[in-house]
Amino acid sequence: MSVVEIYTQLGSAMAGLMFVWAMYERYFPYQLQAYVQRYSQKLVALVSPYFQIIFDEYTGEDLRRSDVYAAIQSYLSANSSMRAKKLKADVVKDSKSVLLTMDDHEEVTDDFNGIKVSWTSIKNNPKNNSYTFYPELDERRYFKLIVHRRYREIIVKSYIDHVIKEGKAVSVKNRQRKLYTNNPSKNWYGWRATKWSHVVFEHPASFDTLAMATKKKEEIKNDLIKFSKGKNYYAKIGKAWKRGYLLYGPPGTGKSTMIAAMANLLNYDVYDLELTTVKDNSELRKLLIETTGKSIIVIEDIDCSLDLTGQRKPKKGKDEDDEGKDPISKKKKEEEEESKKSSEVTLSGLLNFIDGIWSACGGERIIVFTTNYVEKLDPALIRRGRMDKHIEMSYCCFEAFKVLAQNYLDIESHELFAKIQNLLEETKMTPADVAENLMPKSENEDEETCLKKLIAALEEARKKAEEEAKLKAEQEKEKATEEEEKEKESGKIKENGFISNGNCKLSEDSV
Repeated sequence: MSVVEIYTQLGSAMAGLMFVWAMYERYFPYQLQAYVQRYSQKLVALVSPYFQIIFDEYTGEDLRRSDVYAAIQSYLSANSSMRAKKLKADVVKDSKSVLLTMDDHEEVTDDFNGIKVSWTSIKNNPKNNSYTFYPELDERRYFKLIVHRRYREIIVKSYIDHVIKEGKAVSVKNRQRKLYTNNPSKNWYGWRATKWSHVVFEHPASFDTLAMATKKKEEIKNDLIKFSKGKNYYAKIGKAWKRGYLLYGPPGTGKSTMIAAMANLLNYDVYDLELTTVKDNSELRKLLIETTGKSIIVIEDIDCSLDLTGQRKPKKGKDEDDEGKDPISKKKKEEEEESKKSSEVTLSGLLNFIDGIWSACGGERIIVFTTNYVEKLDPALIRRGRMDKHIEMSYCCFEAFKVLAQNYLDIESHELFAKIQNLLEETKMTPADVAENLMPKSENEDEETCLKKLIAALEEARKKAEEEAKLKAEQEKEKATEEEEKEKESGKIKENGFISNGNCKLSEDSV
């Protein structure tokens, strides 16, 4: 038989098989196809020496993306992408590198202690063509692991854990850090709707550029690093792996910059939680569940976010009861309260969010509160154990000034530094104001010009502070004089033995 005849017969056989398969898919019911496929797989399993494990992309009742699937995808992208024939490219790390992953229906092999393992990336499209709001959930994606039966125990007990651990490490290395903000609950559902929206986190702040005393910065850095490495320690003492930081101080002292520096030091995501858009405590818990590990959850200006002390109001006085009897005043007051009541999050709900049972969902989270007026906060909210570390962000000191001079002017010393040091000890100026004066406004301004500009601003601030102090002293003196005159007048009345009442004078005995 010639080669031409062999290829002719082979082509006819393949064409016949394709015709049979097309007829099978077209005219056999879907249930019968599934029945045939199921029992054919069982028949193959009886004679095949291999076993397989399926890892679905979406799992659970809420169809959340599986962390295991993501870890396997990262592992294969780092360890097997060079052996795959078809790859998908994705840009990461601010468009500076490309991440290659396996394409759909691609197969690669892996080696684990001399054991050959086969991985296949599979995507099954839906059978029907009906419209759906969630097409990405209808497309079933999964990884299939195939290995010889004799290695079952090693694969199940060791290899899968190895893949997940290595995959998570690759994910952390390649991931883009994100800045999240919570969406209103009315926007939680629909096409690609999520509870959090995000952008790429690109803040350049670091502890090296942070205007703060060196000793204090080192203390905060050491505390953060100790926390990030404390998984086993927190498990040992029986506490959730989280830590609270309270940043307080006047506006312009660098509280937001401190948060960015913390995130950059630990390589954490940032969740900026806006409490006024959260409807109630239940929604607050749902938002917490949606946050990931290695993250900082921030509530800025918490004293202004909600009236969190309003849950502990004293009983109404008599005047308030009388005011409530007036229907017009009562209606007006209710409307004002309703307009202010944009959220029903309570102090109790926020405390549970920080330190309750729900706070243990997940791990490696830092919770940060910022405030300009720490005295306005409920003591239960900021006690140790909830806000573990209290950090005062104060006015600019000389050490902080030297950091700013290095940042803005690239100088470490200057003959004007001594004068600036004396002025900073006598004057309160925030790091933001100091930085504004140090920043050159044009190319003609050199470092000496900027330093002199800062000196002028400090002297003006000192003069203004002295005038305010003088005015305050005079007001207090006038007030003391008035009180003294009132006391003298009261003493004269008692000494003369009568009390003046208009044009009549009554003795104390008659009164």
